Amino acid sequence: MRMTVTDEDLAKAAQGGDADAFASLLARQYDRLFRLCFRLTGTQHDAEDLTQDICAALPAKLRSYDGRARVRTWLYRVAVNAAHDRRRKQTTHARAADGWGTWEVNRQADLAEDANRAEWLISAMRALPPDLRDTLALTLDDMTHAEAGAILGVSEGTISWRLSEARKFLKSLKKTEGA
Repeated sequence: MRMTVTDEDLAKAAQGGDADAFASLLARQYDRLFRLCFRLTGTQHDAEDLTQDICAALPAKLRSYDGRARVRTWLYRVAVNAAHDRRRKQTTHARAADGWGTWEVNRQADLAEDANRAEWLISAMRALPPDLRDTLALTLDDMTHAEAGAILGVSEGTISWRLSEARKFLKSLKKTEGA
């Protein structure tokens, strides 16, 4: 006479730590669980991920199985809850990422604008007389007027005057380009 072990018997044994019972229960229910996950997610990849997540959490979740429902019914409830949790996480992540996407677009625009300004300045500096260009190049590298003066062999006052002249020239150039 052949004895049939029910899913409920396997679940109770698995709750008690019987690894073979757990493996048998999972083998019996895996395909059904995957099909449900596929219907819940709509893609094979997401269904595989969700099914694997459920299987990994199942030993701990089995502790809550009280035997009032069939194992398949209880397992389907676990799968539906897991799918809902996954959708909530994806929605939350998408909302958070949406703001980051806008932030990144703005950051890239700022970087491009900075690059354009730097490119314009380098080009405009070529039009400056050599003494003004040298002075501006040194002070743009965060050199003090005294340091720039020492390098160029002129006073701090001359550095200040040259920078003033360079600014006037660049403003005038920008104005004529914008017109």
